[in-house]
Formats: sequence, structure tokens, C-alpha cells
Amino acid sequence: MLKYENTLIYLFVAFVISPFSASAANTWRLEENQNWDLVATDSQKKFLAAISDAQKIADKGKTKAAEKAFAAVNKNFSEFSGKDLNLFIKAEKLFSQHKFTKSARQYDKLLTKYQDSILRNMAINRQYEIGMAFLDGRKKTVLGMIRIAGNSESISILEKMTDHAGFDSQIAIKASIAIAKNYEKREKFDEAYLKWYEIYSLGKKDSVINRDALLGMAQAKHAIYNKNPESKKSFYDASCLRSARSYYEMFRTNYPDYAEQAEVGKIIEEITEQLAYKELSVGLYYQKMNNKQSANLYFDMVITTWPESKSAEIAKNMLKKNTGS
Repeated sequence: MLKYENTLIYLFVAFVISPFSASAANTWRLEENQNWDLVATDSQKKFLAAISDAQKIADKGKTKAAEKAFAAVNKNFSEFSGKDLNLFIKAEKLFSQHKFTKSARQYDKLLTKYQDSILRNMAINRQYEIGMAFLDGRKKTVLGMIRIAGNSESISILEKMTDHAGFDSQIAIKASIAIAKNYEKREKFDEAYLKWYEIYSLGKKDSVINRDALLGMAQAKHAIYNKNPESKKSFYDASCLRSARSYYEMFRTNYPDYAEQAEVGKIIEEITEQLAYKELSVGLYYQKMNNKQSANLYFDMVITTWPESKSAEIAKNMLKKNTGS
């Protein structure tokens, strides 16, 4: 999506569509926050208001009443009737019946087939609403009776919604942040890191979004290493630690005040100790195997690379023991 700064850009697109379609001859504009908003005529505003009123009935789970309300809309605003409106009404009926997964599929179908529909934003908002409901703990039913967590379903719905809304749109960013936090909550730190990285890649410099994404990346990388059993951590790859340390250093440089509140300095010290101990553990292994030459190389590396660490003190003592000096 094209990005524009410090100004409101209006983009007018004319579509050749049946005059009976709800998506006929719509004009959209790109706001500063990268959201596409319909520049509605008076008749379109009245139509959308009537749709919104019918949606409120669907929200209450009153399916028959909602069907009547949507039928009235279809009748009173026949100029907006079309396949996109039919799909929307079908989705709303399923929504009112709490068949959220099926409902989301209909919204997705509408957004895929009728990208210029006047109902576009309403469908996107419904997808967001459904995805967030599952993400917040609503469970879905399978085989008519088994209730399971809807995390995977919610992420799929929100990812599709993001594709339709545009990744750097405000609603898509909100969804992506929610997904990243959900991954963190379930200790899926690799996935959380990738999602935070996607958000950070938007390049919204000096923004809260950019700040939180950078911190999320650092925390996820550190958590990947810390998730390993305490007694075996030093045997695992340290690339996550090095990445975490680099991200935390960047965070401290770019956001010093917030870094102080988050005690990033202490976290960097912790990571430094972990990196030093990992190298020390290799030296201790060679020491145990009576390979003092290799052990001394690692002890010297710890002392040189991490001179202020606790591991450096241990390395000095081991080196002194082995060399006698």
C-alpha cells in the first residue's frame, strides 16, 4: 500500500458495475492512518445507517428480527441490492446465530469477490470482532458438542482481515498486536517474535507501535532461550541471546526513559551473564575431559569478551589453576 505523510490523500476510483449492486460507483479515500474510508452520498449514508441498525439486532442474537430488518433494507434501498449485500445478510444471519466461524467465511468471501463494495468496512469490522472474540477466549464447537479453544481460528480470521484492510491500516495493526500477545501468552515465542517483527517492519518511527514492537522482539528472543530447562540452557544455541541483547541495546538507545522504567539495563546484564556462562560451560566441559588446552582457550575468551561477568571470575581461577600463574 502506498504511504503518504503529513497530508490527507484522496484517491477516487470509478468502477463499472451493475447499478443494482451495493458496490456501484463508490468513491474511497485514503486517510493518513492508511484506512480506506467511503466518501458516501446521502443515499449511501442512509443505507449504511439502516444496515447498522439491523446489525444491532443481529448483535442481540435475534435472528428472525434481524432477517426482517435486513429484508426491509433490501426493499427500501433496492438501488444497493446485489450479490455483495446478499452475502453480507447471510453472514449477519450466521453471526446472530453465534455461528461465528461460518459467518467470518462469508465476510471473507464478500471482501474477496467485491473489493469495492460499500459494505467493505462493515465486513472488515465484523471479521475483526469475530477474530478478537475467539482470541479473547471464546471457544468454538466442533462435531456439534466438543468445545475447543479458538486460537488458531481467530488468528486465521484476523490474518485474512488484515489482508483485506491492508497490513498498515489501524485495525490491522491492532489485530497484529493482539495476535503477538496471544502467542506470548501461549509461550509460542518464535511466532510472537515473527509477528512483532512484522509490526516493526512497518517503519512507524518514533511511535508507540514501533517502541512496543521492538521491545516485543527483544522479549520474545530472550524468552526463546529461557524456555529451555535451566540445567541445560548452556547447551542450546546462543543466537537468540545475542539477538535479544542487540534489540534491548537498540531499545535503550532509542527509548531511554521507557527503557529505564522497564529495567532494560538489568535485563541486558542478565543476558550478558548468560552469554558468558555459555562460553564458560564449554571450557568447563573440556576441563572435565582433561583437555586443558581447549579449556584454557575458552576461559581466556570469557575473560576477554565478558570481563565484568561472574563467569569471568570463575574463568580466571580455572586458568590460574591450569597454568599456575
